[in-house]
Amino acid sequence: MSARERLAEIHRAALAAVHAGRALERALAAEAAEPGPFVLVAAGKAACAMAQAAQRALGPRIARGAVTTKPGHATPVAGLALREAGHPLPDARSEAAAREALALAAGLGPNEALLVLLSGGASALWCAPAAGISLADKRRATELLLERDVAIGELNTVRRHLSAIKGGGLARAARGHPVRLYAVSDVRGDAPCDIGSGPASADPTSAADALAIVRRHGLAEALPASVPAHLARGAAEPEKPVEPANVRERVVARLADALAAAEAAAGSRGLRARVLPEALYGEVGSVAAALADEVRRARAGSDVDLLIAGGEPTVVVRGSGRGGRAQELALRLALELGGSGGFTALCAGSDGTDGPTDAAGAFADAGTLARAAERGLDPRLHLARSDAHTLHAATGDLYVTGPTETNVADLALVLVR
Repeated sequence: MSARERLAEIHRAALAAVHAGRALERALAAEAAEPGPFVLVAAGKAACAMAQAAQRALGPRIARGAVTTKPGHATPVAGLALREAGHPLPDARSEAAAREALALAAGLGPNEALLVLLSGGASALWCAPAAGISLADKRRATELLLERDVAIGELNTVRRHLSAIKGGGLARAARGHPVRLYAVSDVRGDAPCDIGSGPASADPTSAADALAIVRRHGLAEALPASVPAHLARGAAEPEKPVEPANVRERVVARLADALAAAEAAAGSRGLRARVLPEALYGEVGSVAAALADEVRRARAGSDVDLLIAGGEPTVVVRGSGRGGRAQELALRLALELGGSGGFTALCAGSDGTDGPTDAAGAFADAGTLARAAERGLDPRLHLARSDAHTLHAATGDLYVTGPTETNVADLALVLVR
């Protein structure tokens, strides 16, 4: 078995441990049965798998509902409305889906409870702009935030305060009816208020916090005027908390679960692994340099064969090329380690899509730079225009999985020798 095949096997084992549907079924089976009836609303890249699991576990107790996912990630959900919406940028379908979820929450009948199922991507897939902000303005705000070096927590803070559904808006629409939230976490720290920007969670941030983020990144002048104006008004008004008595939250799968499964899979294959649970957070160039240093340290010893890292690096979009954070990380790692000895790395998103491409990520090894040179490709020029995908496609280094029915951030697996 080749080094790449071994890494792909370990990656698949990690994703199997955090499959959204199976994780939700385990969670529901461990809880005392509730009678329902439930109105189900689900959003995210794993929304269909979670809805199907809820149907298997709860059966006729689910009265009705709606499921929203990213194009290409939809699978049948009998008896429930199925929608596709824009991602990573929201579109008119995103607004329609969010308004539908709010209407279902507001229309709960006597004794009905709201069942909310969230996974990564929900922030874009449910987009109901706050009063006074157009969809175009909110989309432009999201686009600018994604283009800058804005951490996901900051991005979600701004999103919550520009939205009618995020930051507890969905739970408020339920008007005191029970709300049961189950989520697959793709965010650092696994706080429910950050998953999907917290549609059913109390918001620990304020509009003043969001306005400070906008100013800190120099976006106050670049954003549509309605956005900073709305945040400024919100900063002067009291916050609207979710009534905690009616909301129960549970995270059913997270990055830590995938890392533990990867470590176990490596051990079962005779590999000695070291887990770096948050090594992929930060600017992608700094992350690549730090990860390369870890590889060198591991080589200097004799007790580690495989490094397992998790997180989500941030990437500043610099050009019109195609690529994603995992593909850029793989290419930067090849540059950092090129000529310094043998290694094989797999950098990949857990959801099966990396940036605006059909690849989950990419491999890198000691031959990556040579293969690029043979094809007349300069890795640094590709990075300068955010075009890692084109280079990896030419060198045969792309890693393609298709939709995985989960999303717990990114994994990097590096065989150090």
